[in-house]
Order: sequence, then structure tokens, then C-alpha cells
Amino acid sequence: MRVTKDMIDPSLRLPGRIVDRLMGGTQTVTSLRKGDPTALKLLKYLPARGIRRYEVTVTRPDGTDLRLIVMAPLTPVPDAPALLWIHGGGYAFGSPDGEAVSVRPMIDATGAVVVSPDYRRSSQAPYPAALDDCYTALVWLRENAVRLGAGDDRIVVGGVSAGGGLTAALSLLARDRGEVNIAFQCPIYPMIDDRPTPSSTDNTAPVWNSVTNRNAWRLYLGDLSGDDVPAYAAPGRATDLSGLPPTITFVGSIEAFHDETSAYVDALNAAGVPTEFRVVPGAWHGFDAAAPWTRPAKEAKAWFLERFVEYTARYRAPQPDPAV
Repeated sequence: MRVTKDMIDPSLRLPGRIVDRLMGGTQTVTSLRKGDPTALKLLKYLPARGIRRYEVTVTRPDGTDLRLIVMAPLTPVPDAPALLWIHGGGYAFGSPDGEAVSVRPMIDATGAVVVSPDYRRSSQAPYPAALDDCYTALVWLRENAVRLGAGDDRIVVGGVSAGGGLTAALSLLARDRGEVNIAFQCPIYPMIDDRPTPSSTDNTAPVWNSVTNRNAWRLYLGDLSGDDVPAYAAPGRATDLSGLPPTITFVGSIEAFHDETSAYVDALNAAGVPTEFRVVPGAWHGFDAAAPWTRPAKEAKAWFLERFVEYTARYRAPQPDPAV
């Protein structure tokens, strides 16, 4: 999908050009092992004022350490939601250190306790390293939710972009393993399908386009390709979405992930999964985080927060009995 100026919301045209330049344009994912793009480096140092923030180290199954960032309101809320929030970055870069800005509205609105894993990026290790780390964090959250001041029947998983892709993958994995029940999921404009779609083919939108998308998938999948790619790596390939948790998501109309997100929502609806979905006209990838002062960003974030509050009040998922 070739994106022209007229297709972009007027308030997002200049921000898109600026962020595109900071991100390095189509070269972003060709040199990932050298570190994060400038724009994402800056996000790491955003302050977490008004919330409690600390780090926890847990042990992976192989004995190595996994760092978790825990964020919570200064005044705890009894029986709060327990949110596993997974950062984005094309599976290849990013960090949980800058996620306070993203999760602060959810903490303020619901008293949520947030855990954000510093999962291994594909520039360090390809699939399934990131998903394994997120699952380790999910199990830790289940085991520690009550101690953290949250309800263990109120576990929520969410994230944007690759974090949204890992959210969808983690929901599939948790369903199939039966060890952790998720109350609902929030895979925001998720990166979930390595196969080309009309919106991801020849996409020239700002920030994330066909070139960056193709390079990022190659790095994440490693030696996997074609029919060897499992749904846990690319959840858009999943054919059975029954039993997945209720879902909230939105996506920009001109971004590469528009079609795969829409197809995922259609499949969720067909499987009987309660789903709230919104398409934001004229929005490119990550517009809500990169240009939060614009009308599309404000409206999308307000819509999402309202749905998030509704879902936290409506959905609970008691944890399975370990003795069964």
C-alpha cells in the first residue's frame, strides 16, 4: 500500500516526517545490533513520576536472569488488576524502562500493578527467546499477584507493536498450556503476521514500512520460514482462536499492520471472543506514542482507556487449580 500525503491525517504529517528521520527511515532494522534508534533511546529516560517503580530479577528455566520492571500506584488499590505490559520495538529493540508513560493512565484509572519484562530482543536471540521470557514473567506474575496487591484472577496482558504480537502469542501459549488464565488481552496494533498482506506490501507510511517490517521478521524468525513458522511466532497464522481472552485493540488505517490486525479481530469475533476494535483514520504506526498531542492520538488513547476500565470491571479469570 503506497501511502500518499493526502492519506495521512493533517496533524500527523509533520510528526511522521520528524519521527521517521529520528528512527532512521527504512534503514532502522538493518543495523539493529548496533543499538536502538535515537528516538527509542530517548524514550528510555522518560521519568516515572507519581508511581512506585522498582526492579525484580527472576530466573529463567536455563538459570539466567530476567529483569522485570514493576510499576504501581503510590497508594495501593485493593484487588487491583495485574497487568503484564510488553514493550514494542519490532522484536529487535526497545526496553521496558520507558514504559511508565504508556502505563501511567491505566495505573491512575484502575490502580493496576504493572510488570514489564526486559525480554531478549531478536538482535540478541531469535524466536522463541522473547516469548519464553514473557511466559516466565507471566508465571511469576500469577505467583506473586496477591503479594503485589493485585488479584490473581485479574491478570491482563498487553503491549504495542511487537509487544502486541507477543501479547497475542502469549495468550495462545497460556491457553494451550493451561497454567495461567488471562482475564483479557490488549494487543495494540500488533505485529502478528510475517506473511505479506495488502497493507504491508509496498507500504511507504512513516515510522514502520514494508522494508523495516520485512527485515524485522527475518531477524526475529531466524532460520524459520514458510510453513515452518508456528502461530506462537506469528499469531496471525493461528487457525483456532477459540478460548482466547476478551480483547481490546486499535490500529491506524495506513500502517502496515492494518490488515493483519483486522483479520485477527475478524477471527476472534468468529470464534466468539468478546472484542473491541477501532481503526484510526490517517494514522501511521505508533502515532499515539510519538505524537500524543494530536487529535487522533488523544481520541485513540481515550477510547482505549475507557475500554480498559470497562474490561477490568467486567472480566475475571480465576487461576487453574494446580492440583487438578
